[in-house]
Parts: sequence; C-alpha cells; structure tokens
Amino acid sequence: MLAPVILEGQYVRLEPLTGAHLDGLCAVGFDPSLWAMTTVRVTNRDEMAAYIQAAQGPAQLAFAVIHKASGRVAGCTRYMNYEPGHSRVEIGSTWYGLEFQRTPVNSECKYLLFQYGFETLGMNRVELKTDLRNERSQKAMLRAGAKEEGTLRRHMIVPGHVRDTVYFSVIAEEWPDVKRNLEQLLRPRG
Repeated sequence: MLAPVILEGQYVRLEPLTGAHLDGLCAVGFDPSLWAMTTVRVTNRDEMAAYIQAAQGPAQLAFAVIHKASGRVAGCTRYMNYEPGHSRVEIGSTWYGLEFQRTPVNSECKYLLFQYGFETLGMNRVELKTDLRNERSQKAMLRAGAKEEGTLRRHMIVPGHVRDTVYFSVIAEEWPDVKRNLEQLLRPRG
C-alpha cells in the first residue's frame, strides 16, 4: 500500500486527494476536452465527487495538484497499479485545467512523481500510458524522457470507442538522465 505523502516543488504541491479538493477540481475540471480521451467522463459536481472517491484504493495514491503561485487546484494525477513485489508503479489519470496546460505544472508533477518513485520507493520501473489518439500526451511523455514501448491494440472499452493504448516507461537506470532533462525543462527561462 502506498502511504500518503506530500510532494512539493517550485511550481506545484502534490497533496493526497480528498473530498476537500472537490470545489477546486470542479472549478477547473468540467471542460469536455479534458475528458475526451480518458477512461471516464466528468461533467458535474456529483461525477467529480465520484471520481475522487474512485481514486482511493490500496494500489493507488491520488494527488490534487496545487498551483503554488495562485494557491488553486490545477488538476490531479496519481500513482496507480502499484506492484511493490515487481518494483513498479504507473503514473496516470493525470489532467489539468486548461489554464494550467502548457505551463511548468506537468513537467514538475512528473519530476516529483518519478523522483519519489525511484529515490524513495525504490522502483525499478515507472510506467505511463495514453490513448493512441492523444498525440499531445505522447509528445509530453517523450519530452519528459520516457521511452515508448508499444501499443496494446483494442486494449480498453472507453466512453465512445475501443481504445488502443500506447505504453511508455522510465527504468531506474534511465532516471539520472531523465532527472537532468526534467530539471533543464524546469529552469526559468530568460
């Protein structure tokens, strides 16, 4: 079981997701484009409350992403499919409100989650996956330094279609290079 933890960087703080984050998630989380390529749809407050409840479980640890400069909830992410016997965990169910996209938020979230996964939990592998149609997410994973492993065809039935899922990973031996890459991406420009 993953123990609750707070992970904090320069731009974001990752707090264990609770019902206390409901209003903040509702404020940024109802744009239909956020859910177009996910396994769930969230369109109202009751569905967001159910989303938060479903994120609780023994093989996962969900986080509210707090944008430190504004103090607002920017979105959420989680560790999931935690397999301590195989020293692996997945980073997934990640989404951010539109105003927090294309900012340092995602890079720093990945940095904090990879760092904790490799340096504290001692993982051999941290994996990510996305819908084949989600080219933007795939580019972000590659930009962070993850390696594309392949596509599971017709992997999941999701609202509206049958999804092909692209898998990515970072392994422990790659973490030092990925860490340097993410630190470079997070350096202030100018």
